[in-house]
Amino acid sequence: MTQPRKQLISLDDTPYYHCVSRCVRRAFLCGSGEGYNFEHRRGWIVQRLKQLSAVFAVDVAAYAVMSNHYHVVLRVNKPLSDNLSRDEIIRRWRTLFKGPPLVQRYLTGARLNKPEVDVVDEVVEQWRSRLCDISWFMRCLNEPIARWANQEDNCTGRFFEGRFKSQALLDERAILSCMAYVDLNPIRATIADTPEASDFTSIQERLGIEPTTSVESPAGNDQDKPLALAELMPFAGSEHQNNSPNHLPFDLSDYLELVDWTGRAIRGDKRGAIDTKLPTILDRLGLPSKDWLDTCCHIERRFGRAIGPVAKVSELCESLNLNWIHGIQNCRKLYPKTS
Repeated sequence: MTQPRKQLISLDDTPYYHCVSRCVRRAFLCGSGEGYNFEHRRGWIVQRLKQLSAVFAVDVAAYAVMSNHYHVVLRVNKPLSDNLSRDEIIRRWRTLFKGPPLVQRYLTGARLNKPEVDVVDEVVEQWRSRLCDISWFMRCLNEPIARWANQEDNCTGRFFEGRFKSQALLDERAILSCMAYVDLNPIRATIADTPEASDFTSIQERLGIEPTTSVESPAGNDQDKPLALAELMPFAGSEHQNNSPNHLPFDLSDYLELVDWTGRAIRGDKRGAIDTKLPTILDRLGLPSKDWLDTCCHIERRFGRAIGPVAKVSELCESLNLNWIHGIQNCRKLYPKTS
């Protein structure tokens, strides 16, 4: 039985989540084929993703836009949302939605009585909670894309499946393996040979390489003014940043080395020997290479709603009132007792 999203996400256990949204019937509604080419829609998703990250208290750690689905690794920055002022909350939310007349009166400087101010504060607190809500983030991402695509196709109906899939990432190892899985999606699908040639992925963006398909604004874009674009969540690049929650807890050069090594290893159609020297980050985190490679090829199939040490997965089950989560045995493989 399908469970409400609020019973699948627990920010007390982790702010990191891997989300996947697929086109209806898994049709190639974002890609290209005989008689059609919708590659430009992949750029729509990336652009909208970065616009929403600048509005919501949600950081984007990794993404990959494929022909019929997309992956994104998100970090919910609840402390940021908690500390935003009333006016900043209103400003952010109104870049996406108009808001009720009472809020609009407040913005004009009209004098409000105490009950009216209380109503404004109630609305603001509701918006504050939505700014750190993954469901609202994904809704604001998918709905405009579907509307623009339907307008371009001169049709109506669903573009994405009704629900997106989410997986909780409970520690650094889970975050790292999931980000590598996302960034290597085009290589696993044999539509790119290298990370730098993987269009519309976060690793290509981190390398400073533009995708081969240009990003154009959709014809159905009904925004009054263009929204600001947020940067990807940065890696910890120096000692004083290592403990910052606003940085990914890895060095960028280590991550790039790991992804490159993993990409070479999972390409079964490549000839030649794989370098047996493991990246330093793989050694430092004690990641078993075979199970690491299996994880980076099958993370959606081998894990359910969470990825992490068995103890942390059990704690998450208790938080969400679940008896069991699919993928416990694979968590034991990725987290051997000796690590």
